[in-house]
Formats: sequence, structure tokens, C-alpha cells
Amino acid sequence: MNIKRAELAGTYFNARQLPADPRPKVLFLGRSNVGKSSLINALLGRRLARTSATPGKTLSVNYFAVDGRLLFADLPGYGYARVAKDEAARVRRLIADFLQRVENARLALLLIDSRRGFLPADLETLAALLEKSLPVLTILTKSDKISLSQQRNLIDQFKNKFGLLAIPFSIRSAAGRDEVWRRIQEAI
Repeated sequence: MNIKRAELAGTYFNARQLPADPRPKVLFLGRSNVGKSSLINALLGRRLARTSATPGKTLSVNYFAVDGRLLFADLPGYGYARVAKDEAARVRRLIADFLQRVENARLALLLIDSRRGFLPADLETLAALLEKSLPVLTILTKSDKISLSQQRNLIDQFKNKFGLLAIPFSIRSAAGRDEVWRRIQEAI
């Protein structure tokens, strides 16, 4: 997709701050350090979402406006143990409140580290997304770090066990980028 303009449209630390915005939204969810911000930057073709080698840095919901007609919602990562307990609880509440309040969400991208597969926190997030009746697309990040046969095995597992389409994605080679964009365009 040819992006003409992309910009940070807002940062929200609690659900009450979220604006009522009728534009379609694509949600990016996953554990801390799974590559949500890196995927957003790869899709947009520029570095807008802040990335860090230290997990747990995104503690807010960040909206990115894409050509003024679409919003990417970068949600905080979950499952990182080195955050203070009260901050981890606040982030869990923010994610749950966001999923209850978000309007016009068209697609949820659930990012899974291809080296780890689904962990219990991912299953909880998947259940919350399905309860909200949101379409889910699984993105297998860091796919360049596993073999092609392992990738195929994971894709089959996600399809057979959860009924989910899984797309391998690599920041280094941008493998999967066009397929993710195609799925986003179909959803909006």
C-alpha cells in the first residue's frame, strides 16, 4: 500500500481519554517485546512507533492516523514481569477497557513470537477478542528466526487448533508485509 501520510494521532493512558473517532481501526496486540511497534513501522514505511530493546516500554494506547482515513491502535504489551504490580494491573485494565469501548474496530492483529507460540496470556487475549466478535489475524513475528518447516507447522497449528489464519512476518526481510496489508484492506 502506498502511504502518503502517517502520524501519531494520540496517546492515551486510560480508557476515559480515548476519543470517539468514527474511522476504522486496526488493533495491534501481543506480549511485551513481540514486535508490535516494529510491525507498525514496517507497514507504514517509516519510524513512528517507538521501539525499544527493553520490554514493557509502551504503557499507553497509541493511535496512528494513516492517510487520515484509518487508525492503527498500538496497545501496550502484556505479560512482562519486571513492571511494578500496580502498573501491570493498570495496563491490563487499560487493554480490557479499550476492548470494551473501542468503536469501529475492523481487525485485531494478534502478534505471536514464532519462537514461543501461544502462551496463556495470548489465549486470554484471544478469548477477549473473540468475545468482542472482532476478526483476528495472527502475525507470527520473528519468523526469520525459525525454519520454514517450523513456520508451516505453526501455521497449521493455528488453523487447526484455533481456526486462525497466521502470517509469518520478518522485520529484516519484510516477509509477510504485503499479505498483512492485503488483509487490512479487506477488513476496512
